[in-house]
Formats: sequence, structure tokens, C-alpha cells
Amino acid sequence: MSLDRAAVDHVARLARLDLTDAERERMQKELTDILAHAEKIQNLDLGPVPPTSHALALSNVLRPDEARPSLSPEEALANAPDAQDGRFRVPRIIEDA
Repeated sequence: MSLDRAAVDHVARLARLDLTDAERERMQKELTDILAHAEKIQNLDLGPVPPTSHALALSNVLRPDEARPSLSPEEALANAPDAQDGRFRVPRIIEDA
């Protein structure tokens, strides 16, 4: 399939590109080559190939959701610059209305 100049101008207009005549000719050839390659791919017999969502088979990539020991409140607040009543104290970012 070969693209004509009107089709190249239409694509350029959609992409908001202002092409020179030399660029139009180059784009016409490159877009024609791209469409020819896509046509070759479309003509492949993919009947025996099962549909896939990923190129590689995936298994669960997350760790099991198990309860594990964590930091005590004292350990969590040990390096806090400002702690108050067992919580992190941070600057106010919302002003009172």
C-alpha cells in the first residue's frame, strides 16, 4: 500500500506538523514502508499461537501476605525530629478556617 501526498498532509495536520516538501516526500516513503511492514505482520498465520497478555508467563510476583514482627512505637519514633504522645509531629499545612 502506498500513501499519497494527501494522506501524508492529513497525518501531518493531525500531528500539527508543518512539513517542508522534502520532509513530505521522506515521510511518504517512511509511512509507506511502515504500512508495508504492518501488512506483512497482518498476513502471518497466528492460528496456533494462543492469545497472550504478556510475552513471558507470570506467576504471583508478590510475597505472601503474612503477619511479621514490626517496629515497636518507641523504635519507630527513635529518630523522629519531633514526637508527641507516641506520634510523629509534623508542621501544620492546613490553616484554620
